[in-house]
Amino acid sequence: MVMGTAERRRAPEDAGAAASAAGSGPGVPDRDIPARGRAVEGPEREGRREPQPVYRQLWTEEPARRRRLPDPVRTAAVRAVLVVAVTLILAMVAFLCTMAGSWLAFPMVISSVAGTVVATWGVLDVWVTRQVWNQRHGVVSVPSSTARAMRRERRRARRQARTAERALGRIRGRGRAGQLSHP
Repeated sequence: MVMGTAERRRAPEDAGAAASAAGSGPGVPDRDIPARGRAVEGPEREGRREPQPVYRQLWTEEPARRRRLPDPVRTAAVRAVLVVAVTLILAMVAFLCTMAGSWLAFPMVISSVAGTVVATWGVLDVWVTRQVWNQRHGVVSVPSSTARAMRRERRRARRQARTAERALGRIRGRGRAGQLSHP
């Protein structure tokens, strides 16, 4: 098949169709979703071209804003979320049973109280697990303003002490130079 000038030179709107035909990856439109209002001419059939839809990208990859939680912390967080969800369901059932005057109201209220205690433990577990992980594995070193200010104060105090010592040494040196005899 011989390629004519029209096939070799693509219009800018044809670039999206060419990219989708080339493969997938960042910047390549998704094949399932047609873009609005545009169509690309397709293969010739009996001397005429049929319009084909141009597809737009479904989503674009963006870098994560924060790092992923460590595995033990994430496990504790999932556990805490599940316990809190079950506790909220228990509380809702207790409320509905109380409103309906059911005999299940009292057991549900007791289980809601117990669930609240367990949910509190779960949330504290996430916090403690995170602190322990940070202590064992270290964190990205970002000097806090307090630590930085304390270091600055210590340096300033050392500098002042050295300056005062030098000044005192100069004053003593001048006094000896003006003496005629030793004491």
